[in-house]
Amino acid sequence: MSNKKDRINPLDVAMRQVDIAAERLKLDLGVREKIKQTKRELIVHFPVKMDDGSIKIFTGYRVQHNMTRGPGKGGIRYHPDVDLDEVKALAMWMTWKAAVVNIPFGGAKGGVQCDPKSMSLWELENMTRRFTWEIAFLIGPDQDIPAPDVYTNPQVMAWIMDTYSILKGYTVHGVVTGKPLELGGSLGRFEATGKGVFITAQEATRHLNIPIEGAHVVVQGCGNVGGIAAQYFDRAGAKVIAISDSRGGIYNENGLNVSAVLDCKKRYSCLITPEARAGVEITNEELLELGCDILIPAALENQITHKNAIKIKTKIIGFL
Repeated sequence: MSNKKDRINPLDVAMRQVDIAAERLKLDLGVREKIKQTKRELIVHFPVKMDDGSIKIFTGYRVQHNMTRGPGKGGIRYHPDVDLDEVKALAMWMTWKAAVVNIPFGGAKGGVQCDPKSMSLWELENMTRRFTWEIAFLIGPDQDIPAPDVYTNPQVMAWIMDTYSILKGYTVHGVVTGKPLELGGSLGRFEATGKGVFITAQEATRHLNIPIEGAHVVVQGCGNVGGIAAQYFDRAGAKVIAISDSRGGIYNENGLNVSAVLDCKKRYSCLITPEARAGVEITNEELLELGCDILIPAALENQITHKNAIKIKTKIIGFL
């Protein structure tokens, strides 16, 4: 787990963003205070039986920020640094995301403080099912709909859907999005976020008259978002010169073999392998400061701060 003392509190950032927007929009003070507050916050501590027979207590969160426009919508992340302030900020940002594209959802978010990389599939399933049991009274197709986020995926959504359906006594497909196609998932949902990042960055290149073919692209993160985005840039003829995971990255100024790099990540849980070594190892900090046409920060929040912003050398930053 990282040192939280060195982390920027995402809730402080979200609150500051509200103040900046409220000033420009001349919002009533009462409205400003209302949208700074969450509607509901749930913290649960629950036991899970581990592979060695021991019982471990996990802490989970589900926060509903604002549901004026419709049911809450927001992912569930599994990460060692998950805490209440982070989940509150993410739920708030989900409210804004749904509102600015005018879809009838409110903002919500959830998470479990854990290290999924050190857990077996059986342990992850046990934890997911117990967490679902604890938050089941809050979620549902008409009130709050979870989705995949950091270190969660269609399999996790399937466990949530199955557990919720068992509690209800009938199959409830609409309790989550991002579930497998076999369980009623949406075609293209897995690629949607990464593809969306590519599409918006591509539109930005057109606006700035930067040819996408041959453009130098740097991607921080190689999961559902960063990995998918890197593949789309590669197919469009751009040069992905660097990509990273949580441990670090790989860089080649002439462009990486994206398929080989992602295949190594899938097979070995590592980017630096003999098959993908057509580059040099770099840290995530170094990766963000590489000269490029397009930078995609597709990892956790607070990667670009007042400390490193001046060192960023890119023409376009493609945010999620």
